[in-house]
Amino acid sequence: MNLANLTFQSIRLLLLPFALIYWLVIWVRNKLYDKNILKSSSFNLPLICVGNLSVGGTGKSPMVEYLLRLLHKDFHLAAISRGYKRKTKGYLLANATTTSLEIGDEPKLFHIKFPTVAVAVGEERIVAIPQLLQDKPETEAIILDDAFQHRAVKAGLNILLTDYNNLFTRDFYLPTGDLRDLKSCYERATVIVVTKCPLHLSVDEKQSVHNEINPLPGQHIFFAAIDYGKPYHLVHNNAIDLGKEMEILLVTGIANPGPLKALVGDITRSYENMSFNDHHIFTIDDLRDIRKRFEKMEAQHKIILTTEKDAIRLVKFKEELSSMPLFVIPIQHKILFEESPAFNSIIINFIRNFKQTIKE
Repeated sequence: MNLANLTFQSIRLLLLPFALIYWLVIWVRNKLYDKNILKSSSFNLPLICVGNLSVGGTGKSPMVEYLLRLLHKDFHLAAISRGYKRKTKGYLLANATTTSLEIGDEPKLFHIKFPTVAVAVGEERIVAIPQLLQDKPETEAIILDDAFQHRAVKAGLNILLTDYNNLFTRDFYLPTGDLRDLKSCYERATVIVVTKCPLHLSVDEKQSVHNEINPLPGQHIFFAAIDYGKPYHLVHNNAIDLGKEMEILLVTGIANPGPLKALVGDITRSYENMSFNDHHIFTIDDLRDIRKRFEKMEAQHKIILTTEKDAIRLVKFKEELSSMPLFVIPIQHKILFEESPAFNSIIINFIRNFKQTIKE
């Protein structure tokens, strides 16, 4: 552990009294919901919630995208996100001219990739859902992005994500740890997905984590790894393969670029990283700095590589980027141990059974 990390961990440990106060606040809040003093509202259509118990990246956006890809051809689907770091407030339904500044990076990405899906943002899901249904009355199911802790809405199916490298069972409460909700809230999940697992996770390691989480009867637990696709040019859309002869300038403005750094380090000759804050709004000065840094790299075979979420904030410089070798690497979840059919069936059957119950 380097000095900066050691100092950071020491500061977090000193904040333990605040973490205990935070724990008390969220404990009281959850008890009020458990006792029905604070009310949870249900809706007469399938709601699938994707969330976690901690702050930071556990792979919520790729999981929402996984569900959209799985369901969008068979159902009139909608997705509601908070729209993190957008410049607007309240409910907003994405359309052809909506920007990431108006709805946020992830919702903009969902809208681009799945144009038939109704994508909306709203801080208060209980307010956004009726407004969405008024705008899109044909909606058959809604995916709620990052809504597990928003108990004002009661979803029919909760998918809880936890990072293999930072399981909620081993974490502590903010600000000492990363937990923003009670560990015991995992009991509300229908499905638990351990994300960011090694691709070659062993059966013994899987069983060890399964035993540590100790799912309740009726809960389903799955294990997922990050699956990176073939990079494509941001403007021209032509795809390339990463190779050992390449040198990469990795440009990231995401919460946890660690797995991508590991991938690039493994399969290319070398790389340099320009790291920005999560959801950083790129400026023309940033683009000039990226170009200068890239031009200083001496390798013959070199490219600039970024994530799809970062690309959403760079595409406004389309004209400038047309002549730059800036490639975008897609990401998705891969369900391990050949259990994706079982995972998919749980999701699809939930929607179908819900619709059948309504008809009866």
